Amino acid sequence: MAARSGSPRRRPTLAEVAERAGVSMTAASRVINNAPHVSRAKRDAVEKAIRDLGYAPSRTAQALATRRNGVIALAVSGDDPAIFADPFFAQVIVGISAALEETELHLLLCLCASGRAQARFQGLLGTRAVDGVMLTALRGDDPLIRIAEQSGLPTVYGGRPLHGEPEWYVDADNQGGARKATDHLIGLGRTRIAAITGPADTDVGLSRYRGYRDAMATAGLTPSAVEAGDFTAAGGAAAMAAILDAHADVDAVFVANDNMAAGALQLLRERGRRVPDDVAVVGFDDLEIAVRTDPPLTTVHQPIRALGSEMARMLTALLSGQQPSPLILPTRLVVRASA
Repeated sequence: MAARSGSPRRRPTLAEVAERAGVSMTAASRVINNAPHVSRAKRDAVEKAIRDLGYAPSRTAQALATRRNGVIALAVSGDDPAIFADPFFAQVIVGISAALEETELHLLLCLCASGRAQARFQGLLGTRAVDGVMLTALRGDDPLIRIAEQSGLPTVYGGRPLHGEPEWYVDADNQGGARKATDHLIGLGRTRIAAITGPADTDVGLSRYRGYRDAMATAGLTPSAVEAGDFTAAGGAAAMAAILDAHADVDAVFVANDNMAAGALQLLRERGRRVPDDVAVVGFDDLEIAVRTDPPLTTVHQPIRALGSEMARMLTALLSGQQPSPLILPTRLVVRASA
């Protein structure tokens, strides 16, 4: 049966406006809600799409979008209780909290590994119970990215996601730091340098591997062995065992974080390899564990607490109408007895 001539025309959606304007739903929502942190070009494109489509936002949605609650969310793509014992995340949270002490904002921590937890997070953002979002520990095509984008809320990333580059993020110079670590091992005369990398579905894992690979290529060296780890001590020990089983002659190893490096040092000791005499080891992060390993760990220092504080400051700037730029924090090599 044909539709009645008087049937109401379907209202265009926000997604259709964003698609027509060639922008993300986040940007489209910011224009519609008259948020200040949008470029002139994007604002013009969205306003034209609104006119072309005859889009009219609901008054209820606009009221929710402009309400302020004094709460921002830190969403972590994981729910392992061990995350609270990981000194890396502990320092990030301390940095965020320190920055928020200068504001009237409160922090809400959301652990979002399961589908149910992600749905709850999506509902939280949909009701505008928070004013902005920080995302960290993202893996691959993480659902949290889509959820945050669709919410239209200002979002700051702690570390870049694996695919694409968001408008606002704070990260460390992972590739440059890994290259410094590998250059240091090369400078010590080591030539059979292996690597224990981070997870392949994270930008930090791939960036640190690229830094190692670049340093090896510049020096005319072929990677001795590469094994993937999971950023845990157990994962580092397992990767180190696999390297020694396949390449017993390695004389150095770059390890993509300190937790894995601690596991690698333990495994080397169990196998009777002297560090640094037989195998030199360099880690990454400069966590507290680096000074407690045997021997103390040479590692790449990244300002972890500053990573958290700069994320919070960037989000606060967005909420106040400023237009901050992405930030890459510097790294430096800290030489200790392991290399």
